[in-house]
Amino acid sequence: MKKRLNTRTAWYRLDLSAIVYPTLQRRNFSSVYRISAVLKETVEADLLQRAVDMTLPRFPAFKVMMRKGVFWRYLEPNDRPGPFVEPDIVNPCMPMSFQGSSRYLIRIYYYQNRISLEVFHSLSDGSGALYLLRTMTAVYLRLKGYKVPVGQGVLDLYEEPDEEELEDAYIRYASSRVRPPRSKEKTYRIRGTREPFYTLNIITGILPVQQVLSVSKQFQVSVTEYLNAVLLYALLKKQEEDHVFRELPVSIAMPVNLRRFFPSKTLRNFITMVYPSIDPRMGSYTFEEILLQVHHYMRYYINSKFLNADITTNAAVTRHPLIRIVPLFFKDFVVRQFYKRVQDKHSSAGLTNLGVVETPEEMRPHIERFDVLMGQPFSARTNCAVISYGDYLSISFASSIVEADVERLFFRKLVQDGIHVKIESNRNTEAE
Repeated sequence: MKKRLNTRTAWYRLDLSAIVYPTLQRRNFSSVYRISAVLKETVEADLLQRAVDMTLPRFPAFKVMMRKGVFWRYLEPNDRPGPFVEPDIVNPCMPMSFQGSSRYLIRIYYYQNRISLEVFHSLSDGSGALYLLRTMTAVYLRLKGYKVPVGQGVLDLYEEPDEEELEDAYIRYASSRVRPPRSKEKTYRIRGTREPFYTLNIITGILPVQQVLSVSKQFQVSVTEYLNAVLLYALLKKQEEDHVFRELPVSIAMPVNLRRFFPSKTLRNFITMVYPSIDPRMGSYTFEEILLQVHHYMRYYINSKFLNADITTNAAVTRHPLIRIVPLFFKDFVVRQFYKRVQDKHSSAGLTNLGVVETPEEMRPHIERFDVLMGQPFSARTNCAVISYGDYLSISFASSIVEADVERLFFRKLVQDGIHVKIESNRNTEAE
């Protein structure tokens, strides 16, 4: 029997992933990501606003505001008017004020035929946010007169939210008796010219899905393994071009959707990170050798046993009785320093793959593709985000530096492998 949620009185602490994001928020960095649905018709702003107003009450995980307690931050229901749809902006994923915009931690933008949802990462990961965007888009299409059923990522507006949608699934599943140590090795960092205050450079490649599948099949790897290998290849080439005094390993921070291994309906964060890497100090690597190493790394680490041990390590921190009673301002200081001095140096770039997006068949004639954007990197590097829908696979890079060398090397390698790439960008000049 499903447990129903009292959406008006429920409040809850941030989940294990969510705790760090408010701590890292600053004027020139925000833990905000974006998912977009590219339709085949121009978006009507008034209908989109109606769709938002109708949809959001079904998603109590997003209809919230952030509060600060003495020891922890927490989220509570937000009944203020909004959020209100807005025309899109040149630099997306701007820092999100916890006091402005009626205190909502999501934004909805429109531009021509595009609907974009921006989410502060403390609310949800990309998989959870996709449910909100798909349902909101389905409601919008219904208001346009099209028939769209529930299911395949579209939730029923008239169904009471399930209590499990708001659970901290980390706490539920963190049960390993082993807590693996964290790597402390530094990795290669991209050096580039910083853009002016909060200029976010975006380069999106649109690829035919069948070509990507065909190339991955030729190499006998998955699409995610192939794209990770291409990004590692580009980072190695970039390090060579930089003529660094001392070579360092190149590493990718890649989120893993834990729902694949631990059943949960949670719409909050439920991911952990893995770090496929290559160490050029061991010798020169061919692309095939990079692929092979990534393939075996993924097979070895991405399974329920290793992932459970990883989240148990994270859960142990918040469960410690001494940490529970440490004031929030001191927790913030320690977390900020740890992330800046240690955690952020463990990866050369980020890559997230939301996989294949499912929708009801009735939505397919009206949607061209989905895009995803990781948003502002914490340091001078580039972040890569991948999503697939129908005939198109979308790969978006976001960076705050002028140079686009890694992106150029990445897409050039795809073309060399026989994949056609169409480039879109918010830059003044086109990427190579």
